[in-house]
Amino acid sequence: MTKIIYQNSDTGRAVIVTPAPGYTIEDAKKAVPSGVSYEIVEDSVIPSDRTFRDAWVKDGSTLKEDLTKSKVIGHEKRRIERAKEFKPYDKKVALNISSSEVTAAEAERAKIRTKYATMQTNIDNATDIAGIKTALGG
Repeated sequence: MTKIIYQNSDTGRAVIVTPAPGYTIEDAKKAVPSGVSYEIVEDSVIPSDRTFRDAWVKDGSTLKEDLTKSKVIGHEKRRIERAKEFKPYDKKVALNISSSEVTAAEAERAKIRTKYATMQTNIDNATDIAGIKTALGG
């Protein structure tokens, strides 16, 4: 299927315009802001892996993942997962039910901090998108 790609100047993200059923690519052009450069492309130029969708940028008539933007997204994903792992231990520390439970919870939190600090370093040192995915465990 034919689509339109352009770069949104406000967000810096690539935009993909797909004609709605019953509409043509000419109709879809109306969705492109006036004066913005766009390309008409086939589905094959649209990446199938959407892990770093918000890091896509228009590069001529293709879309590519911007490494710096992908790292930012990787760090957001890392922080979300770290918070999920911290949650059960945070409650024990906050409630301070018993010193042995708090000590055990703090020990687990230290392991989680180390795990995610290593992940952070690996994301920062990644030289390509695959390296970020590997750092995230994927």
